Amino acid sequence: MERRVKFYHPRIIRATHWLNAVLLLGMIASGLQIFHAYPAFAERGGTFCCYPFAGSRFPEAVRLGGWLAGGLRWHFFLMWFFIVNGLVYGGYQLASGEWRRRWFRLRDVKGAWHMHLYYLRLRADKPPYEMYNGLQKLSYSGTMTLGALAVFTGFAIWKPVSLPFLADIIGGYAWARFWHFLIVWAFVAFLAVHLFMTLIVDRESTRSMIVGAYREKPDGE
Repeated sequence: MERRVKFYHPRIIRATHWLNAVLLLGMIASGLQIFHAYPAFAERGGTFCCYPFAGSRFPEAVRLGGWLAGGLRWHFFLMWFFIVNGLVYGGYQLASGEWRRRWFRLRDVKGAWHMHLYYLRLRADKPPYEMYNGLQKLSYSGTMTLGALAVFTGFAIWKPVSLPFLADIIGGYAWARFWHFLIVWAFVAFLAVHLFMTLIVDRESTRSMIVGAYREKPDGE
């Protein structure tokens, strides 16, 4: 039985998606190289309430830059592309009206929960939805929010003298570093779940992000 086209990812969405994946991996790896130089959040000789792994370093295989200056150069180089790419993606969403179909709202909570149960095999039938289900909307909204927070906390760390109010908003420089660090692991957790969902649960979504069209079997096929 012939498959039917369900929806289509425009080229600009696909391009910014894949570029963001590369940039995000580079930002994480170079960030870990920067963190490697001082793997703690408290001032030297002090303590920090919420990070029990102070002094622990990440292996070289997951770091980019080779040393502190190298990590900084990579991080600052990639961050501008990361910001511009995010602005292009967000700008397209606003200009085209796509955000209305992708942004997660309170009315999507029920659908997201039902889709979650379906993927866990705790619900037999697939919940109905239009173009994007509740979990997909939560994913889009969550990654956009994480990206904005990453930029905000990143500038607070980068310019603590010129822009002291940024760090003050979130508790000071140490807390700005800590929140930036947590955002990194939130991205890592998202990537792990995203890869599982697209490569194991719904492989057609990976194909659609490459060629554009998403093909879904009609019910009963």
